[in-house]
Amino acid sequence: MSTVRTRCAWATNPLSIAYHDREWGVPVRDDHKLFEFLLLEGAQAGLSWDTILRKRERYRKAFDGFDPQKVARYGARKKAQLLADAGIVRNRAKIEAAVGNARAFLAVQKEFGSFARYAWGFVGGTPLRERRPRGAPIPARTVISDALSKDLKRRGFKFVGSTIVYAFMQAVGMVDDHALGCFRRRAAPRR
Repeated sequence: MSTVRTRCAWATNPLSIAYHDREWGVPVRDDHKLFEFLLLEGAQAGLSWDTILRKRERYRKAFDGFDPQKVARYGARKKAQLLADAGIVRNRAKIEAAVGNARAFLAVQKEFGSFARYAWGFVGGTPLRERRPRGAPIPARTVISDALSKDLKRRGFKFVGSTIVYAFMQAVGMVDDHALGCFRRRAAPRR
């Protein structure tokens, strides 16, 4: 007898199903993974997440395993290589942003001890679990993503608008937006 799992409606193909089932919404406190998601969410702007998932492995290779110290040192030659790499999104502004964001990321690490401490501070260190009525739409942004976005921009980050930041927060488990009925949804705490 097979068990049919109910998932969020957006998980529709093998790649997005695997991502949904193993990663999306799982709390991430590892700075290396947080940098990966920050870079990928910025690359996704204006595109589908499926596009980024298909290119993710190439991104890992092209961006030195998402090592922020290495990415922060990218110069003109490396940026030109990235612009020529058909395996990633070849957008000059997004590539420039990735390099600048790596530098800003390292500055946040230095100031707070870790990027995780900084980012998770916006949600009090615990994943937010909204209790929305069944069928209610998931917001594209929130007051918290607005605040985090504004602070990231103040610190020099690019491609970190509130919608991108909210997607980042969902991806790294700062907020649990799995649909009611989804097997990955955790029970919302009583308030």
